[in-house]
Amino acid sequence: MKIAIFGASGRIGSRIVNEALNRGHAVTAIARHPENYTFEHPHLRVARGNLFDTQDVEAAVFDHDAVVCAYNFTRGAQPSTFSEITTPLLNGLKQAGVKRLLIVGGAGSLEVSPGVQLVDTPDFPPAYKAAALAHREALKIYQQEKDIEWTYFSPAAEIVPGERTGKFRTGKDQLITGADGHSWISMEDYAVAAIDELETPLHARERFTVGY
Repeated sequence: MKIAIFGASGRIGSRIVNEALNRGHAVTAIARHPENYTFEHPHLRVARGNLFDTQDVEAAVFDHDAVVCAYNFTRGAQPSTFSEITTPLLNGLKQAGVKRLLIVGGAGSLEVSPGVQLVDTPDFPPAYKAAALAHREALKIYQQEKDIEWTYFSPAAEIVPGERTGKFRTGKDQLITGADGHSWISMEDYAVAAIDELETPLHARERFTVGY
């Protein structure tokens, strides 16, 4: 499979790159400044691309089987920023004839109880609220999309560097927690689940999540 990845140099994006390469896929890392992307692999190429420009997206993803958007807006994010990125991303894929899209999303819009989302709970960290609200607005846009086979992939409440175990649980719109109430996933296992979904799609045009 040929996979184009936006945000390939980020903490999550880089692990998705590694997981895809380790499984034998051909990967294109797309960056605004490809000259700064130093990771090398026989099945990896680096291309220039700007997520805010439809024509750039089209050129970067043309002739790929799937696209991963792992772009990180965690600091100072506003809903308008995510709206700006979703439209050229979706339109660029359509113009390039690429149907499959996996979005690295946020956990804030996951339900912790019926009708109550994590971002709306009293203990949600204020520092992450703007980003969580931005992710939620972006999800609403994707949910209106009927042509692209998108998948919005929410992590657990906490996603941290760790081990690749390949052992985790998946769900849809509800936050996954352990017996101790802790909701977390390693970035490595998140990447495993992301490539699993691209190889065997189970969540086309819907959101899913992962946790231990």
